[in-house]
Amino acid sequence: MAAYGDAMTASPTPASAAAQPTPIPSRSWWTLGITAIAGFMVSLEITVISLAFSDIQDSFGDTSRATLSWIFTAYNIGIAALLLLAGWAADRYGRKRVFLIGLAVFSLGSLLSGLSIDAPTLIGARVIQSIGGAMQFPAGLALLLPAFPPEKRGMAVGIWGATGALAAALGPPIGAFLISAFGWRSVFLVNIPVAILAIVLGSIHLEESRADDLPDRVDALSVPLASIGVGLLVLAIAQTEQWGIVSAYTLITIAVAAALLAVFAYRSRRHDAPLFHLDLLAIRSFSVSLVGTVCFCAAFFGWFVVLPSFIQDFWGLSIVKTGLVLIPGPALAAVVSPLMGRVADARGVRMVLVLGGVSGAIGMTIHLLVTTVEPNLFFGMIVPGLFVGIAAGCSFAMLVAATMRDISPQRFGMAGAGRTTIFQLAIALGIAVAAAIIGDPTDADAALSVYRINWAVALAFFLGQAAIFLLAYPPTPSTDERQQP
Repeated sequence: MAAYGDAMTASPTPASAAAQPTPIPSRSWWTLGITAIAGFMVSLEITVISLAFSDIQDSFGDTSRATLSWIFTAYNIGIAALLLLAGWAADRYGRKRVFLIGLAVFSLGSLLSGLSIDAPTLIGARVIQSIGGAMQFPAGLALLLPAFPPEKRGMAVGIWGATGALAAALGPPIGAFLISAFGWRSVFLVNIPVAILAIVLGSIHLEESRADDLPDRVDALSVPLASIGVGLLVLAIAQTEQWGIVSAYTLITIAVAAALLAVFAYRSRRHDAPLFHLDLLAIRSFSVSLVGTVCFCAAFFGWFVVLPSFIQDFWGLSIVKTGLVLIPGPALAAVVSPLMGRVADARGVRMVLVLGGVSGAIGMTIHLLVTTVEPNLFFGMIVPGLFVGIAAGCSFAMLVAATMRDISPQRFGMAGAGRTTIFQLAIALGIAVAAAIIGDPTDADAALSVYRINWAVALAFFLGQAAIFLLAYPPTPSTDERQQP
């Protein structure tokens, strides 16, 4: 699910459908495999770290939970703050180069995380991880998209997205095994051999590409404006649980972030070498898909991240059983994603994303009607999880396809970075909303009440996704949208 093009997945006309299919060279499959390996590693990391939090807290017993929460917050801020710069660098200096350097930096951060002696060291190592993650996200997507002809990109993105779903499915049992057998440090150290494999294969098989029309320089003031502005916005969202939604800290942080981003937008509109071309937002498929991304991510992550706590704390399941209960949904998503990629290639991505939103809404409705304080693993967790798995299989990769459909190859890195920035902000929003709703319930009945509110909010977001793509997403690109900066 890592990040995440001209007429990328537009529905083929009858004439184009009848045309001889473009042969796909072996290098394209290598590109897909290498970027999928990187995506698998990052997706696996997200899941297993959530499971390891309790053990990390036990190891650093003199550190408050609020401080330890920065293990997640620092990574999220670093990723979101650096994506636009990383996307520009990938387009300017080479997508392969930035991708491989990003993998190396992520591997270094993983090593330092696994060897951390205290909480501040671990948090600092996570910042290093975030730098590597920010570099590889847009660069990997910009390598993958041009490797396949437009009529096969939906399929390629679907397979790429399936690896992220597979990582989410395998994350709980793998994480439970690693933590039980080797301790929490292993969830970081396991990244190193995966990253080394991707670096070696990438050095051999990836083909370098860049945007030849970018100037050698970039608006220097926009770099701190965008990075600090986005970072502060993620900070404000992530810290609402500790600070409060309407506290002075939250409001001031949001106000400063808004001011910095407003100045960034002003300069980007007028500078001859912007960090991000705001004209990309005028492409309807791009801007509508960003809104749909917010809806899906807020729904999915607001549901998924807090669900293990309900299963463990109020149903009394062990960490291993919790992991097994969570497997079916992501496993189904791994199967659905490449299939939906083929559907998108043949029929367009729009209705696939409508189906994703509807399926997620059905999953939340089942939760509201069936899930109670009494453990009901099949109907109360697995069945709604399967519907959300369909939603994820229809949405994670296809949101990338929808967003990048009408983007020129010259702007793959920049547009991919903008898309992933919104993705990260939406994840933070979904988790913050869920945490604010759920709070710290003292018994199962109180927990069920607040979780039902959270499921109802996720239901609304899923329906929002379906409505946005049904009503606002353009079935085919308009002529004027092909004239890009």
